[in-house]
Amino acid sequence: MAQIEQSDKGGKKKKGAQKKMAIHVDFTPMVDMNMLLITFFMLCTTMIKSQTLQITLPTNEKVEQQDMSKAKESEAITLIVTTERNANGDIKKDDEGRDMNVVYYYEGQPNVADDDNDGRIDNNNIHREKFLGNEGAVQRGIRKILHDRNKQVLEKIEVEKAKWRNKEFSPNKEKNDSIYQARAKEIRNDSTLTRPVVIIKATPEASWESLIGALDEMQINQISRYQIDNINQVDSVMILDYISKNGK
Repeated sequence: MAQIEQSDKGGKKKKGAQKKMAIHVDFTPMVDMNMLLITFFMLCTTMIKSQTLQITLPTNEKVEQQDMSKAKESEAITLIVTTERNANGDIKKDDEGRDMNVVYYYEGQPNVADDDNDGRIDNNNIHREKFLGNEGAVQRGIRKILHDRNKQVLEKIEVEKAKWRNKEFSPNKEKNDSIYQARAKEIRNDSTLTRPVVIIKATPEASWESLIGALDEMQINQISRYQIDNINQVDSVMILDYISKNGK
């Protein structure tokens, strides 16, 4: 509390001279009040829930040891990511200034047969695409390829997502989110649906951005069965054959 003390040093005072006052303010009660308010807000405030990225992790389906590195030919799709570079090894840029990350892909088994012995693959089944975003509601590039391969899963998840948006699972936000995530995971791991098995590989020229781009497509297309593997000689031969026939 504030105290006002009159200064009186004695001696003769001039007539009409103003009296000097010394003001002393005690801040102790204010500090106590601040501590009580801080304690009150800490006990009564609801902390914001941490916003984390929802990641579609690879499935934990039980697989026999002899089948761990195998997949059905009808389900398998191999992505080989790479980054175009100049003679100095610097990453090339496109017209919009983005890194030129591309992805080669083939479905099922690689085809490297050369029956006519001309040094070229007769029916090379590798294709080339780019990492492209959607154009409105239309998928493009490698995203469209993966979307079409996982169409059954995506259609079922979209039905659950509509219920989640309308809070049909629960009016409580956290419960509504958790129920939706559980149902989406169940659909991703449903073995009765047609689901791809994606093998992701990277060339020595590939940047980290290209590999992360491939993993992002797994999340966007709700693909739960994927793995990262090493590029082999067959993959390299198929890419070189494609470039020799079609150019970059």
